[in-house]
Order: sequence, then C-alpha cells, then structure tokens
Amino acid sequence: MSQIKANDNAYIAHTYGRFDIVLTHGSGALLYDENEKEYIDMTAGIGVNCLGFGNEEWVKAVCEQATSLQHVSNLYYSKPDTQVAEKLCNMTHFSKMFFANSGAEANEGAIKVARKYASDKYGQKNYEILTLVNSFHGRTITTLSATGQDHFHQHFDPFTPGFVHANANDIEDVKSKINKNTCAIMMELIQGEGGVLPLDQDFVKEVAEICQQNDILLIIDEVQTGIGRCGSLYAYEQFDIQPDIVTTAKGLGNGLPIGGVLLNDKVKDVFGPGDHGTTFGGNPVACAGANVVLSHMNQELFDEVKRKGEYIKKRALQMPHVIGVNGLGLMRGIVLDGISAIDVVRACIDSGLLLLTAKDKVRMLPPLIITDEQLEKACDILEEVLKAW
Repeated sequence: MSQIKANDNAYIAHTYGRFDIVLTHGSGALLYDENEKEYIDMTAGIGVNCLGFGNEEWVKAVCEQATSLQHVSNLYYSKPDTQVAEKLCNMTHFSKMFFANSGAEANEGAIKVARKYASDKYGQKNYEILTLVNSFHGRTITTLSATGQDHFHQHFDPFTPGFVHANANDIEDVKSKINKNTCAIMMELIQGEGGVLPLDQDFVKEVAEICQQNDILLIIDEVQTGIGRCGSLYAYEQFDIQPDIVTTAKGLGNGLPIGGVLLNDKVKDVFGPGDHGTTFGGNPVACAGANVVLSHMNQELFDEVKRKGEYIKKRALQMPHVIGVNGLGLMRGIVLDGISAIDVVRACIDSGLLLLTAKDKVRMLPPLIITDEQLEKACDILEEVLKAW
C-alpha cells in the first residue's frame, strides 16, 4: 500500500468507497496515477471538470485572482461574483442570483426561498414541497428529506418535515399530492444519481402549468445537468419551460467549490439582509474560474456535446450486454443485461478508463472538451471489457 493510501485510511473518515488508484495529475480529458499510468476520464469529477484538467485560461484566471484577493466575505463588494451573476442572469433571463458552495447548499437556498415566499404571501402553514420518487437533491438533513429515495432516509432521524414525494412521469400522482399547503415542486429533469433517467417532456410541461396556475414555485435542480452537460446551458431549455428557481453547481466551478440559486422576477427579492448567507459564497477565486467556464458556453460547444452524446449512445447500443442508453448530451447511463455495473467499472480501470455508476447503470460524465479520438478509445475499451464477460 502506498503512503498516500495508508494516510487516507488512517486519517480520513471512511465515507467513500474509493477505487484502488492514486491520481496525481491530469491534462484535458486524461488523468495519470502515481505510476504514470494514463486513464481516459469519463467522470469529470462526477460532472464537475467541464473544461477538463489544466485549461490554460482557467488556470491563469484562478492563479491571478488568488494572488490579489482570495477571500473577503460578503460584508464587502468584489468584482468576480458580480461578473458571474451578471453573465448567468443575462444568459438565462433570470433576475438575481444567490451564491453558495455546492449543489446541496444551492438546493437548501432554493428551499428557503420557496418557503419564505409562501410564508410572506400565504402564512407559515404553506411550507410543503413536492419532489419526485428516485430524486437526489443533496446530503444535508434537509436535502436528504427532499431526496425521494428511501434508502437515504436511514440513521439520521428526525429528518426535516414538509416534503412529499410523487412518482416521476405520473401527473395524476403529482396532482393527488398537491394541497393548499404546497409551496413548490422541485425536480431534476434527468435523475442523475437515480439512474440517469430523463423525465417525459409532456409531464414536465404539465407540472409547470400546474405551478403557474396555482402560484406554486417551480424549482429545477440543475446541479448535474447544467453548464452545458446536456447540450444546452441548462437542461430546462430543452423542455420548453421557464422555472421560477434554478439551482446550479458542479460544472460552474470546473473543480472549485461553487453553487448558485437563480431567481426570477417573482422571487428575486424574497431574501432580505439576514435571511440567508454563507461565509464562502461568491468566493473571488471560485468566481474567477466560473467566469472562464461561462465564456466557453456557446452554441458551438452545445452542438458538440449533443454530437458526442449521440456517438456514445450509438456505440454503446452495439456493445454486448447493453440493452439501453439513457440521458442527454454527455450525461449518459448505460443499461446492462444483469451484469454488475461496478464490476464493469473496476475492469475498465485496469484497462485505463475511468467510469461511474448510477444504481445498476454504467454512467458517463466526461469533460465537455473530450476529443473524438479519446471518446472512440474509451468506447473501444468499454466494448472489449464487455466482450470478455
């Protein structure tokens, strides 16, 4: 065992099932371990490193910001966060943004906005939020309560009350669980941790209409689907809806912790001074990197993401043991015919390919800048591993 692994086992809480490799550096969509073995990265740090490793523009912006102003808190004004907020609001037509440090924190912020909006307008009984079965919204006590998977609702009681779960793509179940105390409906348009399962477009549009007709806020969790991952800046753009609140994180930072809550006109002024806050939200270094990420978000990139995603789908459907491919763009879940996804992932590591799982599926979330040659080689490795089963 290497000293790094030994120290990890000795000093870091054992909350992760780590794979048996120590990664030391990367370039583009390639990673290298302590023995200089090369891996094609189809994980992007679980959908985070959208520009890959070592993007020169991003590195320069982050380093320059770190040498001038690394942190000052939200008691003062600084430039990088205002730039990110302005860019995102202009790109999405939202009105304001609250900065957080992660997807879970962004979802916590969205929940607080929804509950305060309803409390201010209708009274404190209007606090119930409807989410979907099989959803995943984070690992804090409240976002675990919002998550619609029973196996997460263990060991940490009492969970935050006020969440009701309806079946995805079942509009009648949604209608049956809405009541006079419902203040918001919160959804992932592709259930990532739940198995890379896209929602039906008609279902999403019906939910949006119900929300609009009943002054129920529509919250779309774009933590994993956002920042170009699905072939548009945010996935909701492909579902023909305009949410009240969108949460964002992961790819926005390209490796540095950042999250955000985008607010439309209806809710832009719900938060006042003291209603919410976070020490590191809008951190100048993270925002300097996010500004570079947003400068790369354009139609040319989105078209490339869609094209590469279709290549993955076409190739995977020709492989042995593959019976389906879910997802959009470069967020893909490969359905297998009963063989173990985690065993496939382990075998691919041995062959120089890093993949993820999502329940019983092999999941692909590569950097958006992955080359055609790297993508072809990654699919070749996966195919050879599956042929050997």
